Amino acid sequence: MTGRGRSAATTGAWSAPAAASAAEWIAPAGDTWYRPAPPPVDLAGGLAVGWAARMAGRYRLVPDGSVELLWLDTGAVWLCGPETTAWQTDLLRPVEAVGIRFRPGQAAAALRLDVAELRDRRVTVDDVFGARFARRLADQLDTARDPSARLDLLHGTARGWLAEAAEPDPVAATVAGLLGADPATSVTELADEAGRSGRQLHRRCQAAFGYGPATLRRILRLQRFLALARRTDAGLATLAVLAGYTDQPHLSRDCRQIAGVSPAVLVGARPAPLAPAGR
Repeated sequence: MTGRGRSAATTGAWSAPAAASAAEWIAPAGDTWYRPAPPPVDLAGGLAVGWAARMAGRYRLVPDGSVELLWLDTGAVWLCGPETTAWQTDLLRPVEAVGIRFRPGQAAAALRLDVAELRDRRVTVDDVFGARFARRLADQLDTARDPSARLDLLHGTARGWLAEAAEPDPVAATVAGLLGADPATSVTELADEAGRSGRQLHRRCQAAFGYGPATLRRILRLQRFLALARRTDAGLATLAVLAGYTDQPHLSRDCRQIAGVSPAVLVGARPAPLAPAGR
């Protein structure tokens, strides 16, 4: 992996709770809070959301195509890559966390790395940016007065990265825009709009999003379904069509393959609060 700090990174031991999809947690009842916040105006193009959470219990973490930077009260700072399938974590004690999530396709330019190298991985920040940077950031976060101050520190870190970011890949921007508007857009349509062959499109999407356009559209389509399910009482068949699936069986297959459970189970659990509008 190449990034701003080191030429290579190793997978950190993952012993603490975090996710690439904090706003999509299917959260347990009990001692849990989650506070999403829109990013500052100058960061809205690069970041989707910031959040603070106090977590306890079991969580199902559903992919959303994003890269996330987060702090845990263990003192660790993690960079979480885009996931391809959901995973669960069980927290035996309350854990406090603060994080920021990049919009799909934005982390590659900001962090100057091939996001595919982070796919399904969670690495400590020092593995990517070096021990000195990681130690300084961790010390600042550990001694910050409250979650709001920690979130300000993460925003400041992202602000520096985005200010020095390479020019975003226009192909990735086209794909993100089209799938954001309609996650049912076909890969052929994406390639045509981007003016690239299917192979070229796949390679550019791998670098920007961590996986090819077909996987990205499946993940964003499932996220569209989850968002709709939180906002309406419509049945699964209706939600499936509104989200861009051919029919309810199509939704069920994708949901089981990505989330590991049926759509009914996924939306039947108590959902975490919504991310801010416009995410």
